[in-house]
Amino acid sequence: MTKWQSVERFCLIGHLVAMAFGLAGLLLVMPHPEFLQSIPFGPQAYAVSMAGGGVVYILLGTITVTLYAIRTLGTRGWLTFMIPSVGISLVSELLGTSTGFPFGDYTYLSGLGYKIAGLVPFTIPLSWYYLGLSAYLLARAGLRSDEAGQGNAALRWLGAIALGAVLLTSWDFVLDPAMSQTALPFWYWHTPGAFFGMPYQNFAGWFGTGAVFMTVAVLLWGDRVPSVRQSALNLPVVVYLSNIVFATVMSLAAGFWVPVLLGMVTGTLPAIWCWKAGQTPVLRLSVSDVAPVSGDVSTEQQTVTAGSK
Repeated sequence: MTKWQSVERFCLIGHLVAMAFGLAGLLLVMPHPEFLQSIPFGPQAYAVSMAGGGVVYILLGTITVTLYAIRTLGTRGWLTFMIPSVGISLVSELLGTSTGFPFGDYTYLSGLGYKIAGLVPFTIPLSWYYLGLSAYLLARAGLRSDEAGQGNAALRWLGAIALGAVLLTSWDFVLDPAMSQTALPFWYWHTPGAFFGMPYQNFAGWFGTGAVFMTVAVLLWGDRVPSVRQSALNLPVVVYLSNIVFATVMSLAAGFWVPVLLGMVTGTLPAIWCWKAGQTPVLRLSVSDVAPVSGDVSTEQQTVTAGSK
């Protein structure tokens, strides 16, 4: 393991721990502040956590996925996904918070860091980036859209973008109802919608934004970004599922069962399927792979290779 892989693992663990502390603060300490009195420096630690905990967990997730992307996709592959995802999602969020399009009429509150143009916390486009890349890489591996000669390449290419955008949107199915209606909300809807306070327009905005920046990134990638090795899919699935779990616990604590079930059907289960499918080698046969059979040559002399590109 290299030094940078050690840093990557350290940041991943920190990302997970920060989410766990966030859950403890929002669900345990906030309703029962007397709990802090039995802990040395409890009130001070809680104040710091509530002021910057959301920023820390997003930054750690961003660093983790960035180091992973550079290691597996190369610097060019990382930049050509990161720049469109951050740029396009920021434009969508600025439009959304100022005009109501494409997500609906909402406003960000405090707790997620400095606001760009006084509207969108700088951490929000970063979260689009690291969850978006994790979701797309899982979809790409599950549908094998990066492998040549395996059926209709164009359909698999479009399918991976669509599935990646669905996985990304599924995170919001579970996250948004709880985070906008918790005791310490991070944003609120001026005109609450029919889906547990969210307008249905929000889903279309999420899917559309994700699909657009994934499409731009893949077009920029072309054929110059290598396939992610099967063993390297572990980090994207851990990042994706851990964020889903965070949102799930928040929603369950608020009594929102339907969003959790929807997120499981459209996000959790497909992500696990993609991860498992990406681990399965593809059987490939070609004329050069099979030795010619003639005369008394036994079938044991035929060679068939199986594996992934």
